[in-house]
Parts: sequence; structure tokens; C-alpha cells
Amino acid sequence: MRKKYKTYSPEFRDEAARLVAETSRPIADVARELGISETSLGNWVRAYREKHKEDEPPLQVSERARLRELERQVRDLEMENTFLKKAAAYFAREHR
Repeated sequence: MRKKYKTYSPEFRDEAARLVAETSRPIADVARELGISETSLGNWVRAYREKHKEDEPPLQVSERARLRELERQVRDLEMENTFLKKAAAYFAREHR
């Protein structure tokens, strides 16, 4: 027996994607609220953002500085996380 896929109108897709893109709400919350799959909504949001990327205002100088700072923090945390994983593996191996 074939499983029928539910289809949504383009207007519904755009409205759902706009709800995520313009309000910065998590995809999971909006998908749950609308009763649709997170994967589908994520795909719709990606397509919506790609279609409307020229509508986004450019970053201000302060926003760019904040973005660089956050990217640096992410790199530092990733390095620390990698180190801690290796240390945990080393001590787990030594403990045996």
C-alpha cells in the first residue's frame, strides 16, 4: 500500500518559512505549532532565505565585530572540546 504524502500550497510554505525567518523562532517550535515536519519546514526556510537574500540589510560595523568575536569564541570552544575529548579518552585508556 502506498503512503500518500501531504502537499502544501506555495502560500502556506512561504508563510511558514516567513514566520521562522522574520521572527527568528526555532524551526522545531514553528513546525510543531503548524503540525508539519521539521525537515520540510527547514527546507522551505532555506529556499525562502535563498530567494529573499537580497532583501536582508547589510551588517552594521558593530554587528560585524560581534560576529567576528562570536566566531572566535566558537573556534576556542571547539579546540577546548577536542582537547577534553582526547584527554578523557587518554585517561579512560590508562585507567584499565
